[in-house]
Amino acid sequence: MPSILITGANRGLGLEFARQYLADGWRVFATCRDPAHATDLSGLDGDIEVLALAVDLSRQIDEAAQALKDETLDVLVNNAGIFGPRAAQLGNLDPAAWRHVFEVNAIAPIKIAEAFLANVERADRGRIATVSSKMGSIGLMEGGNEYIYRSSKAALNAAHKALANEVAGRGVTCAVFHPGWVRTDMGGTEADIDAAQSVAGMRAVIERLGPALTGRFWNYDGEELPW
Repeated sequence: MPSILITGANRGLGLEFARQYLADGWRVFATCRDPAHATDLSGLDGDIEVLALAVDLSRQIDEAAQALKDETLDVLVNNAGIFGPRAAQLGNLDPAAWRHVFEVNAIAPIKIAEAFLANVERADRGRIATVSSKMGSIGLMEGGNEYIYRSSKAALNAAHKALANEVAGRGVTCAVFHPGWVRTDMGGTEADIDAAQSVAGMRAVIERLGPALTGRFWNYDGEELPW
């Protein structure tokens, strides 16, 4: 039975990742800040284990890695992330908020990849997939504002590219995703697509990932995006 670890799995895209992989018979390790209140997640049918993991707390990353130290992970999905203050623009930038968003969006996914790399290496075709955003693409950036979120995702993309290069010879494939504009708590009700469509698209790309495709930035529909 293949297995997957998903961060930020109590709602939105993370919950949908868990739901779809369970439906296909995978063993799912799902993390969230407060498992006791993750009723939608714990109510999913299938082989699921829910673990407490606040991604901005190094102690909890280490504890989760220790709890799963003997497991093999075919896929690691770094999904947890935050937007931070809305309309972060010149004149109202908050350095403390900026640092916190960086901690969650840019630093934590790499620390999690580091903590669970040995688990992924055990798989025949280990893959690390990280949810980013095209708002972190410098090549696609035309507007201003939202400095905090944009820069955190750009930093994530750069760090993940370095990760992909470093582990390429260790049998691990890495990919970064723009999930689309999705109707979630972050995306809002006016977004283009629902979580099921976004996750199904990303899963299709994850399934075909291999060494020749490592270190790339993908739209949820399989289109490659510029950094």
